[in-house]
Amino acid sequence: MLEIVKKYIVDEGNNRLALEIDIVTFNKIEEILEDYGLYHLMIDDKDMESLSPEQAKEYYRSIS
Repeated sequence: MLEIVKKYIVDEGNNRLALEIDIVTFNKIEEILEDYGLYHLMIDDKDMESLSPEQAKEYYRSIS
């Protein structure tokens, strides 16, 4: 599992206001979330009709 090193930003009362993580960790989290979202998008669309390669090319030509 991804270990996240956190640095908290606190106010005078020691209340946590924000969290700081390094950019490498942020990029990993972002990639995981994108992959998760893509997976669910693909699963949700599995019942939709697929286009043939020629139909897909024609569709993309029509929207560009």
